[in-house]
Amino acid sequence: MRKILSIDGGGIRGIVPALVLAKIEQLTGKPAAHLFDLVAGTSTGGILALALAKPGKDGEPQYPAGDLAALYENEGANIFRKPARRKLLPAGALFEGRYDAAGVEGVLERYFGEARLNEAVTEVLVTSYEIERRAPFFFRSSKARTDGSYDFPMKQAARATSAAPTYFEPLKIETGDAKGYYALVDGGLYANNPAMCAAVEGQRLFPGEELLVVSLGTGALTRPLPYRKARSWGLARWAKPVLEIVFDGVSSTVDFQLRQLLRKRYVRLQPKLDESLQEMDNVSPSNIRNLKLLAEGVIRERAAELDELSEMLVS
Repeated sequence: MRKILSIDGGGIRGIVPALVLAKIEQLTGKPAAHLFDLVAGTSTGGILALALAKPGKDGEPQYPAGDLAALYENEGANIFRKPARRKLLPAGALFEGRYDAAGVEGVLERYFGEARLNEAVTEVLVTSYEIERRAPFFFRSSKARTDGSYDFPMKQAARATSAAPTYFEPLKIETGDAKGYYALVDGGLYANNPAMCAAVEGQRLFPGEELLVVSLGTGALTRPLPYRKARSWGLARWAKPVLEIVFDGVSSTVDFQLRQLLRKRYVRLQPKLDESLQEMDNVSPSNIRNLKLLAEGVIRERAAELDELSEMLVS
């Protein structure tokens, strides 16, 4: 049986799946890259997937999941760094992303350096969306090994998958083809929960083999959108709720589909979020502390299931 890990998008809430994964590594005594034949991710989950597969100097996985959980505590304020100056349209609307891309790019440079997709120590799939071609774009280690034009630096793949509209500007990657470049944004716009993409990639990589899919969420939204308010919202007021609906709705739909298709060969760990924890960019110490408590609650409540899963992963 081939084992597949999928990690949702969710900004700073990525600390939740990172801590759950750290518990799985503790229970099995193995790094995630040795437990899973394929690791997939979107946005913050894409950053985690790439980091889990990044090789160290000895060729072994460089980062334990616990180190990646610490990334959110130590680097959150650098990732979500407000620009010193903002441009304004004549009417006063913001013209650029909410955060300075240089902040997240500096963090990705420190964590990934010059590592490339073809060097991944396990298979990787990371989602993005090409806004000029109007098509999904997948960073795949398997393709990087056979097609040099797709062998992107991991830091570029991580930046592209997490370029959430209204938060960060799109990423432009120069290419050697006639188009000359890719213009990429966050894969969460169509695959915030990339587990279905991961399952299909698993079938392509391992034809005829059974798949076990482990899907880690960053928390399900629970804040209602009151009808009495939403009925009068215009474009500006709907901008953020629409993103939330797309991200959360897609995640829930994929969960439903895989539960029907894979049954007992599918495991989903997705806590419900209190309203105070739902923001993707709240990097305050108190919010990070509460997200850690949420992860600890999931680990405690699903302890028996995590024990059973860990046994399956090492069998």
